[in-house]
Amino acid sequence: MTNSWVNQAIEKIEADFQRSADTHLIKLDTPYLQGIDIYLKDESTHPTGSLKHRLARSLFLYALCNGWIKEGTTVIESSSGSTAVSEAYFARLLGLPFIAVMPSTTAKRKIQQIEFYGGQCHFVDHSSKIYAESERLAQQLGGHYMDQFTYAERATDWRGNNNIANSIFNQMEKEQHPIPTWIVMSPGTGGTSATIGRYIRYQRLNTKLCVVDPENSVFFDYFHSGDNTISCCNGSKIEGIGRPRAEPSFIPGVVDEMRKIPDPASVATINWLEKIIGRKTGASTGTNLYGALQLASEMAAKGETGSIVTLICDSGERYLDTYYNYEWIAQNIGDLTPYQKALEQFSSTSVLNCPNAG
Repeated sequence: MTNSWVNQAIEKIEADFQRSADTHLIKLDTPYLQGIDIYLKDESTHPTGSLKHRLARSLFLYALCNGWIKEGTTVIESSSGSTAVSEAYFARLLGLPFIAVMPSTTAKRKIQQIEFYGGQCHFVDHSSKIYAESERLAQQLGGHYMDQFTYAERATDWRGNNNIANSIFNQMEKEQHPIPTWIVMSPGTGGTSATIGRYIRYQRLNTKLCVVDPENSVFFDYFHSGDNTISCCNGSKIEGIGRPRAEPSFIPGVVDEMRKIPDPASVATINWLEKIIGRKTGASTGTNLYGALQLASEMAAKGETGSIVTLICDSGERYLDTYYNYEWIAQNIGDLTPYQKALEQFSSTSVLNCPNAG
C-alpha cells in the first residue's frame, strides 16, 4: 500500500513537470556594451513564481525515493519564503500537511502564498533559529524535515535531465556568443550554484561561475577562508539569498570567483531593471544583475566580447511592502544614490563602472 502511494505521488509530480514549459531567457537591451550580451533566465514564471520551484520538485522526489515521505507525512521546511511557497504547492499536490519555519520578517506576500497552498507558517525571531526549530517540529510531529540547506546540492541531477544549467546552454545555442563567458548566481542554499558549476565542468565548457553574496552572509568569507564554521549574527536583508552560516549545499570548489554586493546596489538595480523590462523583480535578482554588470564593465574595459547569463529569481510583486517601499528602504537598506548614478552612467556611456561599495 505504501509503495502504491509513493508510486502515485511520483507520477503526480512527473505529470506536473510534463505540463510545465521551460522558463524564458531574456536578452537585455544594452546597446552601450558593444559586443557583450547580458541574459536573464526568468525563473519567476514557474507555477509558484520562483527559482525554488525546481528545487522543491527535486527535494520531494528525493525524499519520496529515499523513503522519507509516506502517505500522511507532515513535511517541515526551514525557509525565508520562496522555497516554502513551492514546497507548499507540491505538498498540496500530494495531499500532505506542510509547515514552513521562517523568520518573522518574511515578506507578507510570501506568507499569504504559503497559506494559499494550504501550508502553515511557524515563525522564529532570527534566521539562525530556523534549523533547530524545524528539527524539533519534525521530531514532535513524527514528520519529515526537508532541510533544503543540506540536500539542495544532491537532490538535483547536475549532469543534465533539464536542470537549470542544461536549460541555459540549450537556450543559448543560437546566440551570437552561445557559450557564456560568465554565469552569475547568488547563493541561498548553494544548491543552484553547485548544479551550475558541476554541469560546466562535466560538459567541459569554458564558462566561469561567479557567485555574488549579499551583506550579512558568510558565503563570501567562507569561499576565501575555507572556514566552514564561520557565522554572522545579522540575517540577510535580501530575501532568499545570504545565510548566517556556511550551508552544507554550498560547494566552493565549483565557484571561479565570488563578489560581495552591497544591499543598496541590489535594490537600486531592480528599480533600474524595471525601466528596461517593465516588470518588478525581487532584490536577489538585483544582486545577480549588479554582479553581471560589474563583470560586463570589466570585460568592456579590456576590449573583450562575449555573453553573461544570470537569473530573475522571483517576482517583485512579493516585495511591494519592502523593496518597493521607499520608507522601508530608508530604514533598512540605506542610500541608493551611488548605485543609481552608476546605473544611469551605464545607460549613457559605453562602460559602466559599478562600484563595490557606497
